[in-house]
Amino acid sequence: MSVSGRFEVVGADLALKLFAPLAVDHLAHGYLFSGPTGVGKKTFARRLAQSLFCEQPKSTLLGYCEACAGCRLFAARTHPDYFEAIGAIKIGERDARSSSEEITSRDVVRALGLRPYRAAWRVLLLGDVSFAVPAAANALLKFFEEPPAGVLILLTTDAPERLLDTIRSRLVSIPFRPLSVAEITGVLQAEGATEADALRAARAAQGNLVTAKALLDTSHVPLRTASFAWFADVVAGRRPNQEFLRLDDRDLPGAEKRELVANFIGNVRIALRDFTSQRLTAEASERKAGELEAMMAALLEAQRIATSNVSSSLVVDFVRVNLSPVINSRR
Repeated sequence: MSVSGRFEVVGADLALKLFAPLAVDHLAHGYLFSGPTGVGKKTFARRLAQSLFCEQPKSTLLGYCEACAGCRLFAARTHPDYFEAIGAIKIGERDARSSSEEITSRDVVRALGLRPYRAAWRVLLLGDVSFAVPAAANALLKFFEEPPAGVLILLTTDAPERLLDTIRSRLVSIPFRPLSVAEITGVLQAEGATEADALRAARAAQGNLVTAKALLDTSHVPLRTASFAWFADVVAGRRPNQEFLRLDDRDLPGAEKRELVANFIGNVRIALRDFTSQRLTAEASERKAGELEAMMAALLEAQRIATSNVSSSLVVDFVRVNLSPVINSRR
C-alpha cells in the first residue's frame, strides 16, 4: 500500500486496497462502509476525510501530515468543510454541524449545497446511520444520487440490509471484516496494555476493538460486575436488577444510553460464553451447542439494534427474553 504521510488504521484491507492507488479525481461521490461494530469503519472514514483536507503536497490520495492548518482544524473538530453525525437522521430544522442524532435530512442538503470554504472537498460522514422515518431517507435519495460537485458522502453501518435499496444503490459499498486477535492485540499494546492483558481482551472481543478497549478500561469494572450479576439473575430465573443501565433516567441522552447498553451486551456475551462452556463440559448434550449458537446470534442482533433508534429498554428486554430459554432448557 502506498501512502504519503500518516494514515493510522487497523484492518480495513479492502478499503485500503481500493483507495490506496486511487487518484483524487477518481473518487466516487459516495461510499457505504459496512461491517460489524468496532472494526474501524468510522475511523477509516475520518482518516480519509483528513487526507482530503491535508494541505501538505503529497503523491497519494491517502495520508496526512498532522501539522498543516487543515489537519489541525480537523483534529480540533472545527474544519468548516467537515460534517459528521452519528445515529438516526430525522426530519426538521437543526444545525447540520451537530454530531448528535439530531441532524436532519433537510439540514444535510442545505449545508452541503454550499461551496467548500477552505478545502477542495466538503465531506459528510453519517456514522452508524439509520433513518427515524422513511421520509428522512426519501428526502436524501436525490442528494445521494447527484450531490453537488466537490461533496464526498461517507456512510457507515453494521446493518446495511436495514437501509433502503435505493440508498445502497447510490453508493459504492465496501465491506469491513472483524479484526483479528493479532490486530487488536497490537493496538492495545501500542496503547500501553501488557501483552497478557491485550491478548486476553482481544480473544474475548470477537473482532471488536471497542469491546476490547472496554474490557481493559478499569472505569468499566462496575458495569462489567453489574452486567454479570444481571446475567446470573436471568439464568437463575430471578428478576434481574437493571437500574445500573439508567433506562428510566430522562436526563441521560439517548446516545449515552445506547453506548451503555452496547457495552452491557458485550459483557453479557462474555458471561454467556463462560456459562455455556462450563455447562457443556459438565453436562454434555447434543442440543447445547445449538442453544449457544442461537443465544450468541441473539446477542449479535442486540448489538446491531443497540446503536439504532430502537428504544434501549426494548433492546435489553430482547436480550433477557432470548437468554431465558437457556434456563428452561436445562431444567
